[in-house]
Amino acid sequence: MTRYVLRRILWGILLLILVSALTFVLFRILPTAEPARLRAGQNASPRVIAELRVDLGLNKPLITQFWLYMKGLFLHGELGYSYHSGASVRSLIFNRLPATLSLTIGAMVIWMAIGLPIGILSALRRRSRADRASMGVALLFISAPEYWLGLIALYLFAADIGQIRVFPGAGSYVGLTEDPWKWFTSLILPWLVLAAGFAAVYARVMRGSLIETMSEDYIRTARAKGLPERRVVLRHGVRAAITPIMTIFALDVGVLLGGAVLVETVFDIPGIGRLNYDAITHADFPIIQGTVLLAALFIIVANILVDIAYAYLDPRVRYS
Repeated sequence: MTRYVLRRILWGILLLILVSALTFVLFRILPTAEPARLRAGQNASPRVIAELRVDLGLNKPLITQFWLYMKGLFLHGELGYSYHSGASVRSLIFNRLPATLSLTIGAMVIWMAIGLPIGILSALRRRSRADRASMGVALLFISAPEYWLGLIALYLFAADIGQIRVFPGAGSYVGLTEDPWKWFTSLILPWLVLAAGFAAVYARVMRGSLIETMSEDYIRTARAKGLPERRVVLRHGVRAAITPIMTIFALDVGVLLGGAVLVETVFDIPGIGRLNYDAITHADFPIIQGTVLLAALFIIVANILVDIAYAYLDPRVRYS
């Protein structure tokens, strides 16, 4: 197991380097606006633009620029500086990271707490009215775009514009350290909107996986031994059926930690996704590259943790 984990970590580092190289090269060979001109403004003189190219290091060969970038990244954790504001990309990301963590972790708890039990009950009561109703509602939430759900939720429940006004803090994010209660109330609606689609997907995946697992020979053997049905379902069925859930869970959490762009934009949450959206509108490539690397890092780490968890969740999985 230890050798396997070390190999995965080394492959993860190599993958990060490849992602860094790909994004770095793409942002410099694509026919986009000149970063120095964006920084200087539309009416800047050629002399000012040339000086900014030197300050930003854009006058150096591409391989030299990449070497300096990777050196700063791995030795000092630097991600460059914003073309638009001149601020450190690392500081900008760290300032926005708490909001994204708050949104992602809260939504994750909700969609796991709702999606998995619904999927289990639907699998155990196949073709019942409850099964058909829950899967129908799940399909509805899967089909509904997040931004549409967010706008509808704001219209119905937000404090200022809502028709019902159930969630007074929606649409006005407050940091956890500023006011814990207002932080909680400001995130309830975004949590529910973000979790809705994921809970629906997880319910359907859990239902299909558990139905297949409960038809396995070792489940019939467990029942033949006289084990209680609750133990057969939870200890043998769910434990094996949850493996595909862990796979998509790692990808989903990794992507969301890189920024839930639509939900953060709709609810005006100052997170990584909103930062990335603003960077795209300003063609601020260092910020875009930094957020891409952050998302890649989260996905790689999440997948390594899930691979380790497989050996404990499913007795059939063994690593040599």
